[in-house]
Parts: sequence; C-alpha cells; structure tokens
Amino acid sequence: MGFGMARKVAGKIGAGSCIALALAASLTLAQERAPESTPPSEAPPLSPACEAPAGDIAAPASLPHFAKALRERKTASILAIGSSSTSGVGATSDAKSYPAQLEAILEGALKGVDVVVANRGVSGEVAAVTAERIKSEVAREKPDLLLWQLGTNDALVRIAPDEFENTVSSTIRWLKANEIDVVLVGLQYSSRFSRDEEYFAIRNVLQRVATAENVAYVRRYDAMRFIAQNHANLQMMARDNFHLNDLGYQCMAEHIARAVIVGVFAKRRPSGN
Repeated sequence: MGFGMARKVAGKIGAGSCIALALAASLTLAQERAPESTPPSEAPPLSPACEAPAGDIAAPASLPHFAKALRERKTASILAIGSSSTSGVGATSDAKSYPAQLEAILEGALKGVDVVVANRGVSGEVAAVTAERIKSEVAREKPDLLLWQLGTNDALVRIAPDEFENTVSSTIRWLKANEIDVVLVGLQYSSRFSRDEEYFAIRNVLQRVATAENVAYVRRYDAMRFIAQNHANLQMMARDNFHLNDLGYQCMAEHIARAVIVGVFAKRRPSGN
C-alpha cells in the first residue's frame, strides 16, 4: 500500500473511531440523565363523579423519601392520620374508607410495588392532639409518607388560627427532620360552613403553611365544592350532612392518590430558607 493510500485509510479509521467514541459518550450521558424510575404515562383517570379541575384537587410537591422507598425497596409505608374523615365515619365498611381505597389505587398505578397504608384516624380530634399522637405513631409504623387530614374540627371548636399554624408548622418540621414526607389534606366542603369566617381562617392558614413548608396540599374544600356545584344530583355526604359517604371517600382517595403520584415524580423544590 502506498503512503498516500495509507494516509486515507488511517484518516477513515480515525474518523470512525471519533464517531464511535462520540456515540458511546452520548449513550453514557443519556444513561446518567435517565430517571431511576419511570412514571406512569398519566395519573389514573378520575371517576366521572370525582372529576374536578387540577387546581381544585391539589397543590402537589415532591415526595423524595416516599419515591426513594419505592425505587430502592419496591415497598413503601404510608401513615394516614387525622379525624373522622380518616377513620371513615359515614362509610358502609372499613374497605370504603379513604385509606383503604387509596392503597388499592396507588398499587394499581405504581406497578410492581407494595404500598401499605395504615389508618390512624380518631374521630373528633384537633390538630394539637394529633400532633402529639404523630410521634408515637411514627415510631410504631416508621412511614415514608404521612397524610395528615386536619382543620375541620379546629375550625368548629374555634382554635385560634395562629395556634393552629404553630402546631402544624412545627410538626411538619419535625417530620422533615425525621425524613418523612408530608401531604396535608384540607377541610371538607359543606354548605353549612360557606359563610363561616373561622372555617375560612383555618383553611387559609393551612394553605399558607403548605406553601411555606413546601409540602403537598390536597384542596378538599375546593374539589368538593366544584363537584357539589356542577353535579347537584350527586350526594357525597352521609345523612348527617357532615361526614362523607362511600362516594365522598372514593373521591377523597382518588384526589389524594393524584397528589401522591404527581409528587413521586416531581422535582424537589428548593427550600425557601
């Protein structure tokens, strides 16, 4: 082979090597950037009776500890705590409570994982009492995620909004320090409270705390109000017109599930500090 031909062959080999190296580097970079878990193409569709605008359902936030548990252990523990809306007063059976329905929804949406939801609702409880109980329940259940349904009873017994705010904020910080994600589940809607200033004050505090602490907030009042105003033929309340019925708990579970699923794959927001 002549010298000129050898130079041409060497040039082609060199170019081919560069292309191969570039492709290998691109593949490596893509692998590094690929997500460690693949989100579902979309959250499970809401039942027709439970449909509401996304903004009325929840203000999601990332759930890094819950997501890590699912990714690394393929199992995760959720502690559902609160008052009668958590314990299931008004439901026809325990299986119709929101925590039981939520567990089934999450396992159906997040394929190949085991999600355990412990129901620790106590009827009539206010946030300060729940906050004390949270520490013992956390020690027992060791959850990756805590769902805290709160506010209704505090408004009804006229807990001062600033006292409520301090209780909720300090408890969220304690949970964060213990590497437990938090989703706040807000007050229910009822036409009985549509003009109650104390009810709205507690509701506004809860929304403000969720924003300040970068935690997810399920806007139960807004979603239930939308459904009540747009589906007047649907009955989501039990006979006492205060507690939920089976349909009410179904929608509650679906809305919380949507906030959780979005939070699993959401990017973590920077701290405001």
